[in-house]
Amino acid sequence: MTVSIEKKKITRLLMRRVAEVITEDSLRQKLEFGRPLRIKFGADPTAPDLHLGHVVPLKKLREFQELGHTIVLIIGDYTAMIGDPSGKSKTRPMLSEEEVRQNAETYLAQVGKILDREQLEVHCNSEWFAGMSFAEVVQLAARFTVARIIERDDFSNRLKEGNDVHMHELLYPMMQAYDSIMVDADVEIGGTDQRFNILAGRELQRKLGKPEQDVMFLGPILVGTDGKQKMSKSLGNYIGITDEPADMFGKVMSIPDEAMWDYWTLVTDESETEIKKMRTTCQQSKMNPRDAKAKLARVIVTEFHSDQAASEAEQAFDRLFRQGQQPEDIQSFETAEEQLSLIDVLVNAGLATSKTDARRVIEQGGVKVDDQIVTDIATLITPTSEGIIIQKGKRHFTKVTKK
Repeated sequence: MTVSIEKKKITRLLMRRVAEVITEDSLRQKLEFGRPLRIKFGADPTAPDLHLGHVVPLKKLREFQELGHTIVLIIGDYTAMIGDPSGKSKTRPMLSEEEVRQNAETYLAQVGKILDREQLEVHCNSEWFAGMSFAEVVQLAARFTVARIIERDDFSNRLKEGNDVHMHELLYPMMQAYDSIMVDADVEIGGTDQRFNILAGRELQRKLGKPEQDVMFLGPILVGTDGKQKMSKSLGNYIGITDEPADMFGKVMSIPDEAMWDYWTLVTDESETEIKKMRTTCQQSKMNPRDAKAKLARVIVTEFHSDQAASEAEQAFDRLFRQGQQPEDIQSFETAEEQLSLIDVLVNAGLATSKTDARRVIEQGGVKVDDQIVTDIATLITPTSEGIIIQKGKRHFTKVTKK
């Protein structure tokens, strides 16, 4: 790699998807010096699947890999049992060891869709926390003050509102900081919502006489399909990287037009020049934002599935939304019953997670029976040999047929 090409890659690494670097001069010098750096990134396996919000830091990690640096991925199996309090207005439910273990098993396979596994060093933080004695925990805790920890907005706001802050939550930033000590991190990356936790790592390194890690905060935070809140599985506004192509395509098409540009910048590898050009063209009404979004959906589905899958997903989407046709491969739900409640059909066909969920979506007008909106939760379905088409929302269908 020539010097000029390498410097361009370093400049891109320091700018795209980046909100702030502490400190930029220090990190640039390290990158230009050429010594392989240890880039720390922690992920708590609080849910089994990764979504596009996780893709943002993974793309940045890949840029570091391309420059020859070592990615140190920490699977936070111990921190996950506490749950990161960042941005939370109440205590998160504690996960069991079994839940964490099952979630962690899926992480590496999904991470491998973006990162080179051969250049990846992986640790679970149980490697060091599981063997710590209580005396060692006390010694580590002595490096932090309660006043400093409750300065963070999450805790101070909860205390002002009279809500509890539990002792185990105070341990979280301390534990994340200790991870940096154990892996000799040169750099740590994370979202802007991780500011307190990551800076705690620098502080602990300084107190223990070690070189302080540089920090790269990524941003802006990727919002979910609602265009308002951070992408989250618990909020139901996420696009999973293991979603089926048709679902992934449809979810991308559902995001608000204005939010689409952050997706282009944060999730795809399209050049910023091309993104700016496309955005300007849309603003000048020379391009329909819907077409820019369809292109975005194709790019994302192609990356996580294939070009053919993206093409088929787009065709299915067009049949459904542009031409008003039903999907060709509607799943069939067979029953020997003479009649079933619409609520039971939705739950049994997997279109609703519970009877409560089914009632809610029916009352909100989100269910059609043979193309007619039904809002009565007492509706009964009489199966026929030809099949009754049940539609939930815009993309989900089932056909109820008589056995």
